[in-house]
Amino acid sequence: MAKSATDTLAKKTRSNDVISGGHLVAKALKNEGIDVIFTLCGGHIIDIYDGCIDEGIKIIDVRHEQVAAHAADGYARMTGKPGCAVVTAGPGTTDAMTGVANAFRAESPMLLIGGQGALSQHKMGSLQDLPHVDMMQPITKFAATVPHTARIADMISMAFRECFNGAPGPSFLEIPRDILDDEVEITKAVIPQPGHYRASAKSIGDPGAIEKLADILIKSQRPCVLMGQQLWTCRGTESAREFLRTLNVPGFFNGGGRGTLPPGDPHHFHRTRSYAFGKADVIVVVGTPFDFRMGYGRRLSKEAIVVQIDMDYRTVGKNRDISLGLVGDVGAILKAVTQAATGRIGNSAKTRESWLRELREGEKTAHEKLIPKFMDNAKPINPFRVAYEINEMLTEDSIYIGDGGDVVTISAQAVQPRNPGHWMDPGPLGTLGVGVPFAMAAKFVHPTKEIICYFGDGAFSLTGWDFETCVRFKLPFLGIIGNNSAMNQIRYGQISKYGPERGDVGNKLGDVEYSKFAQMLGGYGEEVRDPEQIKPALMRAREAVRSGVPALVNIWVDPNIYAPGTMNQTMYK
Repeated sequence: MAKSATDTLAKKTRSNDVISGGHLVAKALKNEGIDVIFTLCGGHIIDIYDGCIDEGIKIIDVRHEQVAAHAADGYARMTGKPGCAVVTAGPGTTDAMTGVANAFRAESPMLLIGGQGALSQHKMGSLQDLPHVDMMQPITKFAATVPHTARIADMISMAFRECFNGAPGPSFLEIPRDILDDEVEITKAVIPQPGHYRASAKSIGDPGAIEKLADILIKSQRPCVLMGQQLWTCRGTESAREFLRTLNVPGFFNGGGRGTLPPGDPHHFHRTRSYAFGKADVIVVVGTPFDFRMGYGRRLSKEAIVVQIDMDYRTVGKNRDISLGLVGDVGAILKAVTQAATGRIGNSAKTRESWLRELREGEKTAHEKLIPKFMDNAKPINPFRVAYEINEMLTEDSIYIGDGGDVVTISAQAVQPRNPGHWMDPGPLGTLGVGVPFAMAAKFVHPTKEIICYFGDGAFSLTGWDFETCVRFKLPFLGIIGNNSAMNQIRYGQISKYGPERGDVGNKLGDVEYSKFAQMLGGYGEEVRDPEQIKPALMRAREAVRSGVPALVNIWVDPNIYAPGTMNQTMYK
């Protein structure tokens, strides 16, 4: 006779002396402060859900596993805590790999838990069986199979600890189905206690290097600093502000470093980075690698003293020789350098005023050149006008997310977040489709803040169905699509290389009225074809979001206007 649901429940609750694997997962996640998992269901992982209900962990189920992984990444960026995604075996795990890879390149701490066939069926061809760990190892800091139910919580703590080993990143655990469903005596389960399995990560590295950098900056006449994602990862905003103001140094920012200083701050610079890199006598690069965004370090003056501060020893000096390298928590290092320089600065900071004035004049000139694009009334709409209007509507509580190619590059010319942690973009992997999951995570973490996401139409198409997830879980955000009916960044490269007669091959999209898509899924939608209607439409969408529904404003932009330098032609050389 088949067991009834009551019998099954009785077995689960008959004694407090045993615990199932799925409930051990939930307890371990709770130990880490995880309050939400992003997931797409599968038979291999359902006992985790049961445990999460008991532990009070929110379950947000999405329509594609890539979204779950991106949302976990976004949660980590917003909170400073690790995010968590849970997916089933086989295609569930492979679907999530893009999100894991994006987190890996962006140095975002998250744990992906993947299902797996039962160990008792290992290598027998069980449903959805794949070598997940082998596939995940190159794009994670840690990847392993849990071999026994009693080890589940222990290995989850191990995976999370590895997420914060040096520069953060993702970990992966696969848990076979029989390991998850089995029960063990609680006394035999290894459950590490919160706060007892982590070391402090606030290292300043070599104190001698701190003193040396302080000396270099005190003697400098034309210093500049670039601060990247790791500054926000370390929550080093206050240390960075004190550093820049005490030493009177111009600051440039990329990635999560944006918003460290508000627009208009005398030490905040935005448009003169290349100029500063060419003329500075000291360049300090904080928490961002010498990758393609930095021309692999070759855009820096060969005569300058170049200092690199990073959480990862392997990043320092990679692709370009440096004068000094410091490894540790970038916020703690900046604070230590400020303390080392305080009392010895004297008049050296004042002598930099002419350098700062020179940069400010350059900022003014660069901004004036952009004004015609920002104020353009042409039809189709200039995408620079869209970016300008978005920046104009931002408040102190607006979190901006960019998802796309040209739209991110163009919006970086105009959009300036008002606070730290209020800018999100894919990061160096350049993954399209992060917008909806990032918005989902940001709204969950900050329910009272305004979330604004600017998509390219190609980027929105990748994960746009989870707009409905935001409707379902009441996570409203304001979405804006710059719609040129093309993968326009690639289209530009093809036109440049092959000519206009072959430039539209493989990159043209249909003319889609995405407002109807939003309305169909239960949100607010509106079409805009006149630049004068951008602001009114955004204001109406903002009111819809405030009423509790996500909104999508589909703005038709000129397909023949591209971001400057949108295609790196050196890739063909």
